[in-house]
Amino acid sequence: MGQAESTVINDSDPPTVLTERSLSAVAEYIHRRGEEANIVVLTGAGISTAAGIPDFRSPKTGLYSNLERLNLPHAEAVFDISYFRVHPEPFYVLAQELYPGRFHPTVSHAFISLLAQKGLLLKLFTQNIDCLERRAGVPPDKIVEAHGSFASQRCIECRAEFPDGAMREHVEGGRVPRCREPDCDGIVKPDIVFFGEALPAVFYDSWPRVADAGLVIVLGTSLSVEPFASLPGAAELGTPRLLINKERVGSLGCRADDVLALGACDDGIRRLADELGWRDELEAHWRRVVGDDEAERQLRGAAEQEDAVEDEVNRLAEGVESALKLQEPSAQDGGILGDHDAEKGAPGAPSPRPVSPAPDPSDAVEQTARAETPATTSAAKPDTSTHSEETTPAEAGTEPPQGRAGLGRDGSPIHDGTPSKTAEGGVSPRACRGIDTSEQRQQGNTAGHNAEIHEPSQNGRPSNENTAKQSQQ
Repeated sequence: MGQAESTVINDSDPPTVLTERSLSAVAEYIHRRGEEANIVVLTGAGISTAAGIPDFRSPKTGLYSNLERLNLPHAEAVFDISYFRVHPEPFYVLAQELYPGRFHPTVSHAFISLLAQKGLLLKLFTQNIDCLERRAGVPPDKIVEAHGSFASQRCIECRAEFPDGAMREHVEGGRVPRCREPDCDGIVKPDIVFFGEALPAVFYDSWPRVADAGLVIVLGTSLSVEPFASLPGAAELGTPRLLINKERVGSLGCRADDVLALGACDDGIRRLADELGWRDELEAHWRRVVGDDEAERQLRGAAEQEDAVEDEVNRLAEGVESALKLQEPSAQDGGILGDHDAEKGAPGAPSPRPVSPAPDPSDAVEQTARAETPATTSAAKPDTSTHSEETTPAEAGTEPPQGRAGLGRDGSPIHDGTPSKTAEGGVSPRACRGIDTSEQRQQGNTAGHNAEIHEPSQNGRPSNENTAKQSQQ
């Protein structure tokens, strides 16, 4: 790995493309490039927290911490495809609350939509499953939902598609949808990547677009899950990269034209919009999408939102608990866990940990959580202690590192190298390697965030050929 990707750039070293490392310089660069800006945006749960979507891994309000007390094989089992086949009810309790329509886009979503309207957006890669990008007006053909989404659904047995209207009726009514094909009756599941499933082919097919970018913007993600975490490194070395996030992540800040705007996503986006001269246009577009009442709610601040999110998480946990109680345990099926109480390795028994990361509502992950404390992330990351090999970020133009795909701390999938730690156990500010550790890799992929190991292919893109094999390990 080259020096450019291993050391934080020195402030005295001048940029090579930008006039300076600042938001104003990024804005000037966008105006100068015009429609040739070819902006690629990478997002995680951090862009949806202002919408009130609960994260999965926050120690206080995280859904998983609340599910720990329930009679589940592990908290992430709700998003484990093996568990879902036997007990789909807990997932559909969550789906009832998280289904698109209850939450509204943030200013960050509206900004991405504005980029598309101006012909500046080349591609949006998101780890979120909340469909808020679509609601904000981003064209579907510009979106790569790395971990899937609620936008479509199909039978897990025959793969037949299921009507959107019927799906909404079942979810809102608290009923598990069943396939309508003759002689099937399989369970219908949203096209969210569960633990044990492969990432969508469109993710791998779209990988080369990052190398075509004139600018890469990374928003609200911990970059803690592979292969998503390697996307920033796929940009050409001379391509400016802008990070808007609460903390520096991955290799961002290691190249001469990297700009770091640390803080809340919406705050950083508004600052960039000011520099671009788009602020009034952005605010007007956002309010048209969400309405004045929702806009004012989001503007009221984080404290009120935290209380609302905590109430939401408690409701979700109670709903799952009620669903579990409806399933009468018996001596024959081994209790509520059924086949999941089977001896490890037995046919049909799930692995102790999901093979792939489970999805977050927004992919919602608490991006502020430390890399060395994966439990604080909101991405569904299963523990996979057998995978402890060190991984480093992929250099520009090379294959991404092998590793688990899935959601990370931002309510998204996970990894990107091994962090250098200080005596206090924190990540050294001079360490510019990826933030993923073997401990994080234990969290695996999130739903739609696969935990399978993706082997690099000959064309520089990750391969998912080993998904089935890994799912059986």
